[in-house]
Amino acid sequence: VAGAACRPAGAALAVTEVAPGVFVHRGAVAEPDAANRGDTANLGFVIGTRAVAVIDSGSAAWMGEALWRAIRARSDLPVAYVVLTHVHPDHVLGASVFAGAEVLSHAGLPQALARRQETYLQRFEALIGAEAFLGTGVPRVDREVAERALLDLGGRELELRAWPQAHSGTDLTVLDTATGTLFAGDLVVDGHIPPLDGSLRGWQRVLGDLAQLEAARVVPGHGGPVLDWPGGAAPVRRYLDFLARDAAAAVAAGERLSEAVTHIAGEERDRWQLFDAFNARNATVAFTELEWE
Repeated sequence: VAGAACRPAGAALAVTEVAPGVFVHRGAVAEPDAANRGDTANLGFVIGTRAVAVIDSGSAAWMGEALWRAIRARSDLPVAYVVLTHVHPDHVLGASVFAGAEVLSHAGLPQALARRQETYLQRFEALIGAEAFLGTGVPRVDREVAERALLDLGGRELELRAWPQAHSGTDLTVLDTATGTLFAGDLVVDGHIPPLDGSLRGWQRVLGDLAQLEAARVVPGHGGPVLDWPGGAAPVRRYLDFLARDAAAAVAAGERLSEAVTHIAGEERDRWQLFDAFNARNATVAFTELEWE
């Protein structure tokens, strides 16, 4: 049927096999816009002997479809699961494409997404354009993970773990136990400045706990597409330490928030892409949190 809800089939997403049966698409380290069509986050899938699991789905329906084509180029097994690592739209808005798959998330994600969905949909359509956003909707969540869950793909298992408030209030990691590959969502990023949408102290604590996991490599939410573990998280930990140090000093000195955000974590400017787009927001969250310590 021709019309506004239809578009031509496109190409498959480019993916890298980072470990046997584990594939990652590396999104651009950039803000979503018409040029990149919202392709700004890392997505992945894991192939077992019985089923396939998708980890994150992109920012629009076209990305979910292109990821599905990448899967079909490598396996005809059913996509049984779609796991969402956190609430942000560049990771979740392609999920509704995977009809018949069970969608899993952190227990806090459905409520968080319900609060933000109107803003997310309007904002992303404006950012990437109506054509690229065609057919995109908010995904349903079939199973909420409050603590842990185990997914059996046949011959390999995925360990899902929900975390306290950190990068966001909805962070969920996925560990492929067969290869020791950890999908960390935006708890770990590479090149892209860490975006703080939760708790600074919480994120620092969670990274400490994550470091204890027996993983060989980590897939970050942006950049990579794969890093050594736990060393791959060191730049994020360093940035958060600077954020905490400078925000605490500004609070102790009685600075106004408007003044403090101009210099908090300034030493990290040259280490991260998109610093100017995110650092002042991060500094605001950090300053506000540490004011009450």
